[in-house]
Amino acid sequence: MQKQKAHGGYRNLKSYQTATLIYDLTAEFCNLYIKKTSRTYDQMVQAARSGRQNIAEGSQASGTSKKSEIKLVGVARASLEELLLDYEDFLRQRGLKIWDKDDPRAWEIRNLTYKTDKSYETYRSYLKSPETAANCLICLINQANYLLDRQIQSLEKSFIEEGGYTENLFRKRIKRLSF
Repeated sequence: MQKQKAHGGYRNLKSYQTATLIYDLTAEFCNLYIKKTSRTYDQMVQAARSGRQNIAEGSQASGTSKKSEIKLVGVARASLEELLLDYEDFLRQRGLKIWDKDDPRAWEIRNLTYKTDKSYETYRSYLKSPETAANCLICLINQANYLLDRQIQSLEKSFIEEGGYTENLFRKRIKRLSF
């Protein structure tokens, strides 16, 4: 009898860890720079939360539905894309600069990804100005989106090669009936 693959383990995923940073930093960004009574405040915090929570939910669902896992990770990716646009809108509407990906400040933030002990505190100093804070979060969201794109590709490949839970149960049932 084949042992069922473990599910969960999302806390070890780089995509989840990055999404957690994005959620925490977005909550602080909104407290500092967005009116608490505005719809944008709620939407940004909820998009950041959705990015994080859907990675966790997808990982948990993987034990019984690879299809659900792929869908939920896709929802996480879409939520972070929405948040990315919110940060770009924030900068554009205030006449602040959106850093080019090759801007030395963007490289500085992107290189922090290689730190093994990064946390909220690693990025806290970037929250001191609205331009730097929004651009820092844009960098982090782009990193998370890259990781999620690769994660989705990997999940799709695994689904194609190994099938999903329901398909594998069906195969086992057919095999049992054929004896």
